[in-house]
Amino acid sequence: MSQAPAASSHGYDDLAYLPYGVGHSDEGVCLLVRLGPYRVLLDCGLADISPLLKAGNPPVDLVLCSHAHSDHARGLLALRQAFPQLPIYASEVTTQLLPLNWPEVDTKDIPQLCQALPMRSPVEFQTGLAAELFPAGHLPGAAAILLTYTAPQRTYSLLYTGDFFLSNSRLVEGLPLEALRGLEPDVLIVEGSYGTARHPHRRNQENNLAERINQAIAGAKSVLMPVPTLGLGQELLMLLRSHHLFTGQNLDIWVDGNVAAGCDAYLELLSSLPSSVQNFARHQSLFWDERVRPRVRRLASEQRSSIGKSPCIVLTDESHDLREYCQPGTGPWVLLQPQQRRNMAMPYPYSLTTGGEALIAQDYLLAQHSDGLGTTQLIHNLRPQHVIFVHGSPTYLADLTGLEELHNRYHLHSPGAGTLVELAIGETFVQPAAPETSYEGELSELGAVVTITLPEAIALDPRFTNFSDTGLVEARWQGEELVLRGLSQRELLSQSSDAKVPLSIECCGNCLHQRGQRCWNQDSPLYGFKVTPEGYCPVFETAHPTATPSDTDLESLEE
Repeated sequence: MSQAPAASSHGYDDLAYLPYGVGHSDEGVCLLVRLGPYRVLLDCGLADISPLLKAGNPPVDLVLCSHAHSDHARGLLALRQAFPQLPIYASEVTTQLLPLNWPEVDTKDIPQLCQALPMRSPVEFQTGLAAELFPAGHLPGAAAILLTYTAPQRTYSLLYTGDFFLSNSRLVEGLPLEALRGLEPDVLIVEGSYGTARHPHRRNQENNLAERINQAIAGAKSVLMPVPTLGLGQELLMLLRSHHLFTGQNLDIWVDGNVAAGCDAYLELLSSLPSSVQNFARHQSLFWDERVRPRVRRLASEQRSSIGKSPCIVLTDESHDLREYCQPGTGPWVLLQPQQRRNMAMPYPYSLTTGGEALIAQDYLLAQHSDGLGTTQLIHNLRPQHVIFVHGSPTYLADLTGLEELHNRYHLHSPGAGTLVELAIGETFVQPAAPETSYEGELSELGAVVTITLPEAIALDPRFTNFSDTGLVEARWQGEELVLRGLSQRELLSQSSDAKVPLSIECCGNCLHQRGQRCWNQDSPLYGFKVTPEGYCPVFETAHPTATPSDTDLESLEE
């Protein structure tokens, strides 16, 4: 493990980064950053904090925790016990959720485990060093952390997203991108949990999962869903309680272990949840309800072996031994596990083979993080000098650092644990040009017609006038992507002229690969060049396979 980055020998005007854990598999996230003379620890998700204890003294000036998930926070208690005077900060909601990481410990015996910071209000810790928290989505209380250090020469800034989600979920509003747009920090540390993957719309994910659960119940199967203490389990309960497929259904939903404690913690934070959730809670209980169907109940340990004789849904701790539920005479069972657990190579610590009924394991997607499009969207809106990717499999992070749209514009880093990165900041750094705007539309098939609908905003681009000149478009495949191109008046006139070429002649005017007066056959020596209708090459392929010589063709040949 590399030593913590020391202050610069040529002055306190530089930035450096040393990760103790970057979130590969289940190692946890723990990042040390240096801003001038100060050292700040961002999260402490290490199961073993011994690398932080080697110095003997506090390794940092302060600690900032982004949110209460264990892979970002489980080392904080040991860190507090080792260094009682070390300041640890988080949002107010996070400070209330953190104790759920240590259910076996009475944290009341530890004074001020974590001090609360307000959202969207800068706080200065020491001379020149300040931080501001922004809602990050993902989990109640989760925060993106903006650190600033004001040196005599200039102000340096670093933004750490923690885990973030741009989309609204059932219990948390998404990260407000407009609040961060144009921030232009020197350094952005951003998670890459899903790499470059593109996800369906959040509502589509919910509907797909609800349909799969409903099919299992209709097929007389019980559903077992291991989830973390906080976040996904509570989202699933809200989905099951409010989705039309389950409303009024005579069904029991059992909640076991620490997931139930997480539900209780959410109820204590009701005033911090979105207004739609607060409105829901005015009419019925948010989680526990044995009157309104489907019923949501706590599961006692002695009940584990007896449930499942009739179809039900069980939410339990992801670390729990699932064989306790799948007993003879119960089931059959369908195990639904989050897709991300498989992607992060986090297998369950035991065999899923049981002595009871069959356990059918399936993956599902209910994203809690932004996908590749959301990640690049955030980066382009912030426009930093340096981008550091953390929290994801090495393959996924490598996919992000390999994106041409990113490495052409920013300095990209994805170092493993223990790798020190000096972050040189250019005084005259030229911000890259904003990337091309993309538009998200819908596709529908109606009989023999395929319709592509795009938002009205696309017409505001000055290029749209040329694109829509004739109202006609050409579509062609480019690999797996479908590319649309507007046809101009000149091309239409040219195509009319090209029609005079006899269909039976092997020439560019009749070639399958001639589009827009250019050759698009990569095997042709004319590839990419503008061609005349009468042109010819040895790899000609006819665009008119049914054409046969006619009298007109013969006359043209004679001419």
